[in-house]
Amino acid sequence: MSKSALCTVFALLVSIMLLAGPATAQLAPSLTNSAEEDSFSETLKNAAEAGVSVVVVDSNGNLISTAGAAEAADGAVASDSMEGASPLLRAQANVKEFRATLNERLNSLPQSIAEVAYILRATSPDGRIMTFVEVVLWHVVFFAVGWLFVRYVYGPKIAGRFVIPLIRENPQGYLEKMPFLLVRFIGGVVGSLVVIVICLILGFFLLPYPDDLTIQFTGTAILGTYFVARSASDLWRMLLSPYLDQYRIPKFSNAEAKRLYHWAWVLATFNVASIMFSTWINDFGLNYNVYALLYGSLSLISAVGNVLMILLNRASISNAILNGKPKREASYITRMVSLAWAPLLMAYFVFGWLELAFDLVLENPVGIPPIAAAYSAFLSIMVVYGGINYFIENYFARTRNMRQLNEDMAASEVLEAIEAGEPLPQDEPQRYVITTYEELARRVSGILAFVAGLYALTYIWGGQAAMMSMPLIETALDVMVILFIGYVIYHAFRIAIDSRIAEETTDNVEAELGDEGGAGTASRLATLLPLFRGAILAIVVIAIGLIALMEMGVNVSPLFAGAGVVGLAVGFGAQTLVRDIFSGAFFLIDDAFRKGEYIDLGSVKGTVEKISVRSMQLRHHLGALQTVPFGEIQVLTNYSRDWVIMKLPLRVTYDTDVEKVRKLIKNLGKDLLKDPVIGENFIQPLKSQGVIEMQDSAMIIRVKFMTKPGDQWLVRKKVYEEIRQLFEREGVKFAHREVTVRLADEQTDNLTHKQKEAVAGAVQAAVDEDLLDEMMDGGDDR
Repeated sequence: MSKSALCTVFALLVSIMLLAGPATAQLAPSLTNSAEEDSFSETLKNAAEAGVSVVVVDSNGNLISTAGAAEAADGAVASDSMEGASPLLRAQANVKEFRATLNERLNSLPQSIAEVAYILRATSPDGRIMTFVEVVLWHVVFFAVGWLFVRYVYGPKIAGRFVIPLIRENPQGYLEKMPFLLVRFIGGVVGSLVVIVICLILGFFLLPYPDDLTIQFTGTAILGTYFVARSASDLWRMLLSPYLDQYRIPKFSNAEAKRLYHWAWVLATFNVASIMFSTWINDFGLNYNVYALLYGSLSLISAVGNVLMILLNRASISNAILNGKPKREASYITRMVSLAWAPLLMAYFVFGWLELAFDLVLENPVGIPPIAAAYSAFLSIMVVYGGINYFIENYFARTRNMRQLNEDMAASEVLEAIEAGEPLPQDEPQRYVITTYEELARRVSGILAFVAGLYALTYIWGGQAAMMSMPLIETALDVMVILFIGYVIYHAFRIAIDSRIAEETTDNVEAELGDEGGAGTASRLATLLPLFRGAILAIVVIAIGLIALMEMGVNVSPLFAGAGVVGLAVGFGAQTLVRDIFSGAFFLIDDAFRKGEYIDLGSVKGTVEKISVRSMQLRHHLGALQTVPFGEIQVLTNYSRDWVIMKLPLRVTYDTDVEKVRKLIKNLGKDLLKDPVIGENFIQPLKSQGVIEMQDSAMIIRVKFMTKPGDQWLVRKKVYEEIRQLFEREGVKFAHREVTVRLADEQTDNLTHKQKEAVAGAVQAAVDEDLLDEMMDGGDDR
């Protein structure tokens, strides 16, 4: 351990011993003895020669003597001599000054301790240091009495009437949790004030020397320490709710919340007590050496404690930042915050303590302590975030209730599927995407809360005026505001369009793979909105980018001129691209096709799966994905509009009773209308069109039905199945393909193997020719 660290610890221990020591252990002389006055004057002289600034006051608060003014003037002259030097040279000079001043303060520490003991005795109303310790002990007793009153009278009789009725078994969100937490926090603050009032009343009657200014100042410091520490504890209790887990907003387990709560309130109490004790020493007019070393040592212990709290609770706090979700389901910003908060905060505590130590040693003005600044910034974040989210939940309450109802219905369906033993679909984890205005508002509230905390931290550290006076910082802030507004506008447009697309495609049914045409046809809006979304979002991004560039002082006029030249070049050099774009625009204006429809372009056919600015993609029913530029389309046949007539040919033998078949098909059509699966899909029932063709080996009887586009494939399967069963029951026979081969001499018994192969080949050729004719000629479509 270094010399400076040893001296610092030694100073802390000796100061505590002086405060708690008996009155007979006098290390400094009394003001009432003239011989001892000379000794004390010699001590002041030695301290002044060592560069220590000394201020001495008597028990009535009157100034006795000062020293060290000459050394302070020398420091000011040295500071003026560095004017105009480079930052590196200034830093080197500051480090050198810091080391020299620290050595001087450590060398003069024994005299400083003696001075502290003397001043404490001089300012004590009875000349004893122990009097201040007795004041502390008396206040501890008063606090105990006040706590008993609050615990058994104020709590159950007064505060309980307001707090207990607000408790619910399962509150949800900020809207139901914040009122109770806020009322309980206010009740805790009022309880602390009640304890302070009891302490003041008891102190008026029981404290020795109640009219002495030093005793009153000490009592005020003790009461202030208690109130701030208790308020900080109540605030942590409101945030973590360690004993009422249903009111806990962050995602902590009970053990994690209790552990973090105990760490937080103990450290808060120590921080407040150390700051108040150091302030008491400084305001009391004691030696600055002791104040600086004591304040620095206590702040070091506080910084180490806060770093340990972060290390031991890092995992639970990171999980709370992620809101208990896996990292892959959280947004990018949330993941970054969950990873970076711990090292950044630990680095802040270390840097804050180094900054405080530097200022204390060089006797620079010390403002709000860095740890207090950090907690103030955190409090600003929590207040802004909690308040905004409370109003967000209040505004979106109806929407959230509807969403919760839908989620409950979906959960009940899943439960029914589990009970029925049906397999559940496995959803792949998706990246976090803002899908509702409420989620966007929560994201904005998080950004605003972070900005509020950063602003509070900058304001407390005193850097606000310096930052705002720098043109670069001011411009950067303006650009960030513009980007933030653009971020909100971009997501607002995207959510509005995506919500409209979801409404237009909610009732669509996905087609079964392998069917000729999709069953789920999107509306015209659902087809056009994705194209409009890309155009609108591009316009928003370009506009925000141009505004940001103008704010940065960039002249954007050449950009517009360049864009015009580029557009002209594209118009001349990419005529095919322009043709594709314009053709697609007119196809969409004419409503020739929509997403999900089954179309035939002559050379290709399939279901429209994706539409871009210059082309579309068709998914063939066998799986092939085909991309077709709009400019290449000559004829477009749409099989997914309004209604579809499906015609099915049936091959029956020549001895079939055609009238009987007609009646059977008619009755079957009536029965299919009542079918629970396909009955609602019919627009016109199944009918027989009679004999439409006479072939060599069969009569062709055709049946037809009308359905909505996309439903014909499911109905066709059922119709074929029912007709086969019906003909089997009624004795109607299907005709098989037959080819009659006549030989010229009609001698079929003595055919050679080669002659039999020739006959079989002729038969196969005839069969293939018939099939080709049927494929090329669809028959009578009337």
